[in-house]
Amino acid sequence: MKTYHITVLAGDGVGPEITDQAMLVLRETAGRCGFAVSCKPALIGGAAIEATSAPLPDETVAACKVSDAVLLGAVGGPKWDDLPDDSRPEAGLLRIRSALGLFANLRPAIVYPALRGASPLKDELLGDGLDLLVVRELTGGIYYGERGRTEVNGEPAAYDTEQYTAGEIRRIVRLAFSLAEKRGKKLCSVDKANVLASSRLWREIASDIAAQFPRVELSHMYVDNAAMQLVRAPRQFDTIVTNNIFGDILSDEASQITGSIGMLPSASLNNGSLGLYEPVHGSAPDIAGRGVANPIATILSVAMMLRYSLGQPKAADLIEAAVDKVLKKGLRTADIARPGEACIGTTAMGEAVARAL
Repeated sequence: MKTYHITVLAGDGVGPEITDQAMLVLRETAGRCGFAVSCKPALIGGAAIEATSAPLPDETVAACKVSDAVLLGAVGGPKWDDLPDDSRPEAGLLRIRSALGLFANLRPAIVYPALRGASPLKDELLGDGLDLLVVRELTGGIYYGERGRTEVNGEPAAYDTEQYTAGEIRRIVRLAFSLAEKRGKKLCSVDKANVLASSRLWREIASDIAAQFPRVELSHMYVDNAAMQLVRAPRQFDTIVTNNIFGDILSDEASQITGSIGMLPSASLNNGSLGLYEPVHGSAPDIAGRGVANPIATILSVAMMLRYSLGQPKAADLIEAAVDKVLKKGLRTADIARPGEACIGTTAMGEAVARAL
């Protein structure tokens, strides 16, 4: 029997609660599909700071590098907000992406039929459903560029630098084209080429690569217009590719179209099979420990793990079908419930998905 080795970075806030339920579903799926999983916990974020004084210990990086995949809960919280930038929990997240070469972040946004009423958009805008994919560059751009504090005309100032090499742009855009080719054969490249030099390079390269994918229709859109179009006419999009900061913002906006950020999984991939899988939402410290967080985004992240890193697409399909089945039964956590609807907690939702397998 094949055994897959998973490193679990539960992290902070609701992270431990949601990863527990995701691993419950993964183990149940493994048992039904004829493979096994071996899970090893490791530290990241605030939990790592408390134990080791560092947001990403070397031991964690080493464990991730010898794993078949990595599952992450969430990092951060107000307890660590006053630390220097390079010592905060979020620094651990940026470093793990860089250490593992995770340059591509895939964020699907799907409106499940049972949750149409949870979307803030009018029913006619959703049409017969919504299924879009945001492909976000993850290890370059302004989050990794030169930054600092200085003084201008006698007063404090700060700067952050957006920089991309042609190679960084080519690899993420080429991946996005290959994904779009397997989906709806439409790719929208989002930039700010009317203002930013880095975006002009991005647009040039995207246009050049389009010739290699004649079956995919490429369009370009400024990021401000893309943000507007996502809520005005979201069904015009199939696959979106964009830089680090624009992808961060647009995918969070897309999450609200689905009804809740608690429903959105993500996959962060490198050039090999290793990937890091995490929900799009954060650590939600305001509800941590109350057992009310929605674990579905993390459970669906496990489905992405099975599909992209573990080579188990049928197992991935099984989990996604189980989530759909649970939602059709009317089971809801607080974030996806309509006013007056009964709610269940984190553990109950995880167990319901496991049973639905």
